[in-house]
Amino acid sequence: MSERFDFTGDELAPAYRAAVDAIEAGDLVVLPTDTVYGIAADAFKADAVQRLMDAKGRGRDMPPPVLISVVESLDALATDVPDAGRKLCEEFWPGPLTVICHAQSSLMWDLGETQGTVALRVPDHENTRELLSRTGPLAVSSANTSGRPAALDVYDAEEQLGESVAVYLDGDRVSGGQPSTIVDITGETPRVLRVGALSLDQLRAVAPDLISDDDPEPVQDTTPEDKPAEDKPADEKPADEKLAEDKPTGEGEPVGEVKPTDEPAEASNKGEGKPTDSDVRPAD
Repeated sequence: MSERFDFTGDELAPAYRAAVDAIEAGDLVVLPTDTVYGIAADAFKADAVQRLMDAKGRGRDMPPPVLISVVESLDALATDVPDAGRKLCEEFWPGPLTVICHAQSSLMWDLGETQGTVALRVPDHENTRELLSRTGPLAVSSANTSGRPAALDVYDAEEQLGESVAVYLDGDRVSGGQPSTIVDITGETPRVLRVGALSLDQLRAVAPDLISDDDPEPVQDTTPEDKPAEDKPADEKPADEKLAEDKPTGEGEPVGEVKPTDEPAEASNKGEGKPTDSDVRPAD
């Protein structure tokens, strides 16, 4: 039987107690974040994480992100974090930034087919961060069944997920709505995989070298190069002047006059290649 608790105001002790008990028992909890409502499980209990994916109707090929309470937990869960990635976390955490990192190999968890990585975020929601400080890292995905929009209030989440969730925390309707922006920081240069609540301009203000899958590829110039000037003798006169000098006089035409030709001039852009279209990948 699911329970719903008020997650606003000052009387939060019952909500925290119920949520912590559920997480420790391997059950699922729905909670608010700064973007959308999330469905949470203990990140270190494989059966609880599997229960989360089953509730959403999602396979192991789509592992859930992990929410943490403070930026200082980054190095406890991730390794080989580049300077640019660390700067992004320090600037935008708490906030709508999810970073994909190399996971610490010593961690005993099973989040699905992660290929040795983990997606981390610190949500900008004070009560949820307090809960995270009590439970430890939580595997959290958007509170919805696969293919439906993420819930923006607890009632929508409850309608979609039903009895698969033990505890629902009602933090009123969230104002964010947009999902977090996802950045891959497993390499030296951060790569944006999904643009969400944070724009590319905001990210590049902190990490100027950041690249995005949505960036268009530069169009190559296929225009033939001009013939080098040195190939033409310096003292050679223009063709019309040379023709005028070579034409004999006394035939009723002024010296230097050239008859116009009736043949059309060859198009100046002959041989130019068409520019290729920018390769812009659609958003996920």
